[in-house]
Amino acid sequence: MVKKRWKFFKSIHFKIALVFVLMLLLTLETVGAVFVRQLEYQNLNTFKESIQLKPYVNASLKKQLASRNQIKANKQIQTILQDADVSNVDEITVVDSRGNIRGTNQTSSQSLVGQKNTDSDIKSSLYSGKTIEKNNSENNNRYYTLITPLINSSKNQNNVEGVVYIRANLGQVYHNINNITIIYLFAAVLSIILGLILTLIISRAITKPIEELKKQTEQIARGDYSGHVQVYGHDELGQLAQAVNNLSVQVEESQELTESERRRLDSVLDNMTDGVVATDRRGIVSIVNDEALDLLGLNKAQAVGKPILDILKLQNRYTLKDLIDDPGQVFLDFSTEGHKLILSAHFSLIQRKSGFINGIVCVFHDVTAQQKIDQDRRQFVSNVSHELRTPLTSVHSYIEALLDGAWKDEKLAPKFLHVTQDETDRMIRMINDLLTLSRMDSGTQKYNTELVNINKLVNYILDRFDMIVKNDDSKKHYKIKRFFTEQDLWAEIDTDRFTQVIDNIMNNAVKYSPDGGVITCRLYENHNEIVISIADQGLGMPKSAIKHIFDRFYRIDKARSRAQGGSGLGLAISKEIIESFGGNIRVESVEGEGSTFYVFLPCESV
Repeated sequence: MVKKRWKFFKSIHFKIALVFVLMLLLTLETVGAVFVRQLEYQNLNTFKESIQLKPYVNASLKKQLASRNQIKANKQIQTILQDADVSNVDEITVVDSRGNIRGTNQTSSQSLVGQKNTDSDIKSSLYSGKTIEKNNSENNNRYYTLITPLINSSKNQNNVEGVVYIRANLGQVYHNINNITIIYLFAAVLSIILGLILTLIISRAITKPIEELKKQTEQIARGDYSGHVQVYGHDELGQLAQAVNNLSVQVEESQELTESERRRLDSVLDNMTDGVVATDRRGIVSIVNDEALDLLGLNKAQAVGKPILDILKLQNRYTLKDLIDDPGQVFLDFSTEGHKLILSAHFSLIQRKSGFINGIVCVFHDVTAQQKIDQDRRQFVSNVSHELRTPLTSVHSYIEALLDGAWKDEKLAPKFLHVTQDETDRMIRMINDLLTLSRMDSGTQKYNTELVNINKLVNYILDRFDMIVKNDDSKKHYKIKRFFTEQDLWAEIDTDRFTQVIDNIMNNAVKYSPDGGVITCRLYENHNEIVISIADQGLGMPKSAIKHIFDRFYRIDKARSRAQGGSGLGLAISKEIIESFGGNIRVESVEGEGSTFYVFLPCESV
């Protein structure tokens, strides 16, 4: 309740009424002061004129004062004063030039006739010959005193014969003035009350539309445009109300358009495959889409309101001024252990037509795969160039030697030609492997799949390796142990390609196993999946090499691999083939103890 009262006193409704009342009060006070002063002045003048003696009375008094028979003259003066028609006069006293009282109209003061007058004002008037007027108070009564000299003019001389002292009570005059003043004050108070009532009505008529305008604008500020201000007239307030109504409609339309554009922008941003981050002119992030949050590994609370240099980890490389002065493309490395992530960020400015910069927009996307492809392509070209250069150099050297006359040597020529043939075969195998990988990458590699008994196929492949050991005494000796399930396992595969995979793994096992080593082969089913493992007793691999062993052209010991004729593509091709069958291939290895390759294939029921 107290707040409502204070709110009323602070309102324009109250202020209009207060100002009007204060102006009315000031006007009435000013008019009243002038009116009362003028009334007092006029009443006093009228009163003064009414108490003055007639000229013939003054002439008679001068004549008697000039008479030599003082006793007779005093009687005549008394008679003149009693006959004088002067109202509202309490006392009239005649004093001659020697200061003696010659007559008075007061019956109780007749004993004073003939005595000396002691009044200083009468003496002053006798000596100066000037009229003296005075207002004084006695016993809470106000009196007016008029002392008029009686001057006898003769022979160009003005002789003061005496003075007439008149004393009158002003009580009735001021009583009339006070009555009129009270009437005026009553009328003023009544005018103020009526003015206040009228002011409240008028101010209410003015403030009611303003109050409605305030409520409507508050409603618009809250986002509710359904209200409507009533127009009471065609004055300025009416025009303002109409303008607010028009503004409400226009703001609603603009808001709907803005909201539609915002939803469209949000939809575009949310469905973009690129990350988008927008900032204000101080570089503080204001907009960020979901793709950007996913790429940056942040949530919205961690991104919005933060400097863009911080969330993109550029604070040590660039300043905000650098991005504004020279916006362009920047590569961001967000790689972590076990996860590589490279982002390409392109910065552009948000500018007004005047050139004022409102902020920065950063669009970035994941280029990790592209970077890897570029790196792989460069590595591929480098590897292919290196792999082909070595046999070509060798072939060139031997042909050059033959051209120089070595073909005539019956012992050297066949050896040189044999080496040239081996190197040529090596290049042909590498090119065939490259063509196979190329077809696999492009999806044009054809597979002749069929339902195959894996037990019999793997036994057949291993039998060939056993036959090689028996028929060729010059090669490395090894022993193959087999641990196969008795259950027949079937898979949908391309026999030739599968044989190529097992050949690659076995060839590696034979190459890197010591002479007389044991290669252990297992075949079993695990959870409806065929598992083939081939373990050797070779050199094994370090841990850092295991995750790269299926990469193209990767070799642990490049010099030894080339000496043994490897191209570094066999395991990469094997992986592509097995995965095309819906399976998987992996390796386990301990350095110095050997490696085990596992091939997993979906098991088909027959």
